[in-house]
Amino acid sequence: MSSILTNNGAMFALQTLKGINTNLAKTQDEISTGKSVATAKDNAAIWAISKVMEADVSGFQAISSSLSLGGSAVGLARTGAEQVTKLLTQMRDTIINAKSATNDPAKLQNDVTALRDQIATVVKGAQINGLNLLDGSAGTSVNFLSSIDRSNGTVTASNISVATQNLSIGTYTAKAALAGSEGQTATGDAASFFLDANDTTAKGLVIDSSVTFAVGDSISVSIGGKNASYTVTASDAAATTPADLVAIGLKNAIDKLGISGLSVDYDSASPGALALTNLGGDDLTVAAQFKNAGSGGLGLLANIDVSTAAGAQSALTNIESMMQTAIDAAASFGSVGRRIEIQSDFLSKQTDSLKSGIGSMVDANMEEASARLQALQTQQQLGIQSLSIANQAPQSILSLFRG
Repeated sequence: MSSILTNNGAMFALQTLKGINTNLAKTQDEISTGKSVATAKDNAAIWAISKVMEADVSGFQAISSSLSLGGSAVGLARTGAEQVTKLLTQMRDTIINAKSATNDPAKLQNDVTALRDQIATVVKGAQINGLNLLDGSAGTSVNFLSSIDRSNGTVTASNISVATQNLSIGTYTAKAALAGSEGQTATGDAASFFLDANDTTAKGLVIDSSVTFAVGDSISVSIGGKNASYTVTASDAAATTPADLVAIGLKNAIDKLGISGLSVDYDSASPGALALTNLGGDDLTVAAQFKNAGSGGLGLLANIDVSTAAGAQSALTNIESMMQTAIDAAASFGSVGRRIEIQSDFLSKQTDSLKSGIGSMVDANMEEASARLQALQTQQQLGIQSLSIANQAPQSILSLFRG
C-alpha cells in the first residue's frame, strides 16, 4: 500500500543517515583529540580509571622533582663530609709533626687553627635552600617523600629517611674539670698522664663533683691507643652526685677495652675519682677529653692545642676518633644517596609505564580512525542519496490521478 502520509522508506533512510552521522561525528572527535575516550560520556569506567592513573603520574613527577632536590642535598653533604675527612687527615699529619722536638709548635698550631676554621667553613656551607645535613641544624633525621602507594582506594606515602650528621665544632664549654694525679692537666676539659709499666702505685683520673652536667655531655679517654667513652644520660644529670655515676660509667667503658695489666677501681671515698694501676709490661699513656652536648661531632677541635707535648698527644688521640666520625658520615650519606638515585630511576620508569597504560586505554588508533572516516563519509553520501530516492517515492502516486 502506498501512502502520502507515511513514507516508511524515507523514515528508515533517515534513521540510517542519523546513525552514520553519529558515528562520523565520534570518529571526527577521535581524530581531533587523539583519544577514543575523551570524556566520561565515551566510556565512564575507562575514563575514571585513566583519570586516577593520570593523577598518579602527576604525583610521581612532583615526587621525582622533590627527590632530585633531596638527592642534591645528600650529595652535597657527602662531598662536605669527604672534604672534612681530607682536612682532618692533614691536621693529623700536622699534629704528628708537632710531637717532634725539631718543629716549631707555635707555627704548627697556626696550621691546625687554619685547618679547623676551614672545616667549620665547609660544614656551614654544605646547605641547599637552607637545608644543612652536616651541622646538626636539621635535627636527627630528614624524610624525603619517595613514593605514593595506592591500595584499595587508600593512598599512603613512603619516605626515604636520611640520618643527619653533626660535624659542627660548635661552642665548646670546658665544664667537666678533668684532672690527673700525675702529668699535665689542661684548662679543665682535658687530662693527660702516664702509667709506668709494672707500677703498683695507683694514679687518679678525677671528674669534678661540682660540675653541672647536661644530657649528652661525654667524656672520652684513650689508654694505650684504645678509646673508651661515656655519655651523660638524663638520670645521670638528675642525680644528686652525677660525677660518681659518670665515673662509674667511664670505668665500665674502660674495662671493656680489655687492656692487659690495667686495673681500674672506683674510689667511693673520693667523688668522681678513678684509680688506675698498670701491672702490665708496657707503659701506658692516658689522655682524657670532655665534650659538651652542644659541641657537635667535631667539638673536640674547638680547644685543640699542639703547643705542648701533652696537648699534642691528646690531640692525636682525639683526631683519630673525629676522622672516624667524618668517615662514617660520608659513608652514611653515600649509602642513602645511592638509594635516592635508585628510587629516582624507578619513579621515571614507573611514570613511563603508567603513561603507556593510560595511552592503551584512551588513545585512538589513528590508522583505524582514518579508514573508518573514509568509510563513514562514503556511507553518508549513500545515505543522503537513499533518503533522496525515498523522498521522491510519493510523487509516483500522482500518475494514478492522470486522465
